[in-house]
Amino acid sequence: MPQTLARKDPESFKTLALHVEASAHQLSYQGIGLPLSFSQMQARRRPLQIADSQHFAVELANLGVSVRLTLQLEGKDYWVVVRQQREDRGDTVLKLISGYVPAHELNLPLLTALQEVAEECLVESESGWLGGRFAQTWLPTPYADCLDYEDVLHFGLQAQIGSTHPVFRDSLPLLERPLAYVHLPTASLQLVYNLRLELPSLARDLSLFHADEQLEGCDLITRLAREQPDLHLIALRNGRATGELFTLQQGQLQASKTDNLWLSEGFAERDGWLVRDERISWADWLKRQTA
Repeated sequence: MPQTLARKDPESFKTLALHVEASAHQLSYQGIGLPLSFSQMQARRRPLQIADSQHFAVELANLGVSVRLTLQLEGKDYWVVVRQQREDRGDTVLKLISGYVPAHELNLPLLTALQEVAEECLVESESGWLGGRFAQTWLPTPYADCLDYEDVLHFGLQAQIGSTHPVFRDSLPLLERPLAYVHLPTASLQLVYNLRLELPSLARDLSLFHADEQLEGCDLITRLAREQPDLHLIALRNGRATGELFTLQQGQLQASKTDNLWLSEGFAERDGWLVRDERISWADWLKRQTA
């Protein structure tokens, strides 16, 4: 039986639409207009067309963040991804940990990215749930009222090499140089931070779980379903996917099926600053990895 971890009013979320300008070498954005509620933002996420993938100025619905999270286990690297059923798009995909950036964090979307890791990536050891730390900043423990967090052990997040093309909020460059793309089907700007997840060596019988957030009626409800971990590991070799997919349960890798599997637009082909597709099949993505 899934455990309810949190309940939120989605209309308490406020963000801003964006004005985005791009050249071949950099992209900049700024918030415009009045604050938008969750439903108002969703109403703006409609397909648009941009003729030139390298040079444009456009108004977009929102800013989102994703985290390409790399984990090393027994000397091998894995990407941490979420299996998500997208009711608004009628499919089930593997996606990066991601979320919408609220208005007050448009200046520093890295904070939203760290919050999303704390909320979506749950690490359990034999002695309790692990909190996290990025450099000198402790991540929040959003479910402390429901889960027993460890007092001593914690996981670490470290920034990895970012994009070669800088992204600016107005005239200020963003830290950690996230990769950026405009997703045309949803008229949104997405920033992808490249982070490494470091697990404590003293932790035993580690398991990874995803806290799934669903809109039910007027509430956003977050639940933990132990029988469906939904946090998966894409195996890598020399930075490329091997075609293997796992979950981590009590310190053991469990193979996951990849039949008829899809990945979200974050894995789809990019044209300059643009992503045109909603998703890409696992098989097609692997072919691109080895091309």
